[in-house]
Amino acid sequence: MAEEMRIVLRNVGKIDPLNIDEYINAGGYKSLEKARGMDRGELIEEVKKANLRGRGGAGFNCGMKWSFSYQLETDQKYVVCNADEGEPGTYKDRIIMENDPQSLFEGMAICGYAIGSNKGYIYCRGEYPYVVEHLNQAIAQAKAKGVLGDFDIEVRMGAGAYVCGEESALIESIEGHRGEPRFKPPFPGVAGLWGRPTIVNNVETFANIPVIVEKGAEWYKNIGAASYPGTKILTLSGDVVNRTYFEVPTNVTIREVIFGLGGGVAEGKKFKAVQIGGTSGGFIPEELLDTQIDFDSMGKIGATLGTGAVFVMDETRDIVDVIEKITKFFEHESCGKCTPCREGTKRMHEMVERFKAGTGTIEEMELMDTLGTVMSTACLCGLGQAAPAPVLTTLEHFRSDYTGKLA
Repeated sequence: MAEEMRIVLRNVGKIDPLNIDEYINAGGYKSLEKARGMDRGELIEEVKKANLRGRGGAGFNCGMKWSFSYQLETDQKYVVCNADEGEPGTYKDRIIMENDPQSLFEGMAICGYAIGSNKGYIYCRGEYPYVVEHLNQAIAQAKAKGVLGDFDIEVRMGAGAYVCGEESALIESIEGHRGEPRFKPPFPGVAGLWGRPTIVNNVETFANIPVIVEKGAEWYKNIGAASYPGTKILTLSGDVVNRTYFEVPTNVTIREVIFGLGGGVAEGKKFKAVQIGGTSGGFIPEELLDTQIDFDSMGKIGATLGTGAVFVMDETRDIVDVIEKITKFFEHESCGKCTPCREGTKRMHEMVERFKAGTGTIEEMELMDTLGTVMSTACLCGLGQAAPAPVLTTLEHFRSDYTGKLA
């Protein structure tokens, strides 16, 4: 059975999140002190060597991203935390922000020192107003204690747009514009918030940083999968016995997650499918459950680790019904800036609707496959590129659910 290994969640349940003294007594802010005694370039190299890869879904090397901004000379640089947790079934970032906000601040401040920034923003989703209050209280305590030094953190609240989970759309929103992705390059690390070099990392990514600085890159990169080391927080939902969250090394398998930590399929029913990574994740059949959860292993089976949401479905579930709801979600959340996404999400939803109604055709199945392939390569941002994944993977692994509804 897979076992938990709490690195990011090391303080959850052990300290009062709104008592900064308890965080400090647990070793908090020692890593920031250590980091500030290091050469900035050496600090970034240590993070790069640890091979910490983004925990928000993109999987890019964190230290490599930091190095882009570090090399630039400018009057201002920014550190932005992406807390726009919009994937249905995902709540890992909320757990961190509610239970250990100071670890997030410490990670951001270390990044700020590394790249030469004194200003940080936490962009929090619009559906988390109580989390924003929580963060502001914790920031006030950090300022009162003076633990952040000259690094200032401010919380900005989104309006509930899913597309603002994409880093450039998030930056547009902070600037007061409509949340739409930018054309790249330039990337935010070179020209981001107000045209200045900006590092955007996920909550879970930043929360890893203090431990890496404390224990070193060698320690960290020996945990989990070699290509995607460390741990991952997974949130389990759907037809599973234990609907909760876990933090596990990245070399555990999907089967261990569902049938070990998750307790198996609820009510003694048979397993049918699992979607990992949130609404934009692919659907995985039983024969692929022995795949490791790391980023690269998931990619090899046409799936994604994404945000770590694990949605389990039993034998009674109608795949087409689930896909209809997902395609409707993406049609609604598309910002409309690029044609492949604006038109593609709408047409995909229309076709799935017809299958749900029993009026779909073989020709439309082929058209959905073609449209999905075009969207995954031609859309401007990750929303449109990932939106077809649920359709494409169910057409591949659960084709009978569609053919059973042919006109």
